[in-house]
Amino acid sequence: MQKIVIIANGAAYGSESMFNSLRLAIALNEQTPSPEVKLFLMSDAVTAGIRGQKPAEGYNIQQMLEILTAQGVPVKLCKTCADGRGISTLPLVEGIAIGTLVELAEWVIAADKVLTF
Repeated sequence: MQKIVIIANGAAYGSESMFNSLRLAIALNEQTPSPEVKLFLMSDAVTAGIRGQKPAEGYNIQQMLEILTAQGVPVKLCKTCADGRGISTLPLVEGIAIGTLVELAEWVIAADKVLTF
């Protein structure tokens, strides 16, 4: 089974970078056979993990993250990035955890492909 790590850096709603990374992750999970996908959110992308966001219109990042976690995709937020933005203690989308750079390094070493957004 192919192992793919997706690293997202863009803000949840500041551009379509986060949206596109999640669209790709969902599409990868729908392939047969599906690869093992892992998602690590860094920089402003960590704000996507905050539970209870209600966008006025368009796509809903929280729903997309919930789809991925329900499919068994590990989703982690960079601890340093989350701490720096003051969101480490806020409620997160169910299934999302705080991760470390060491965990990301382990994911990258074990991956066949690493994609960044």
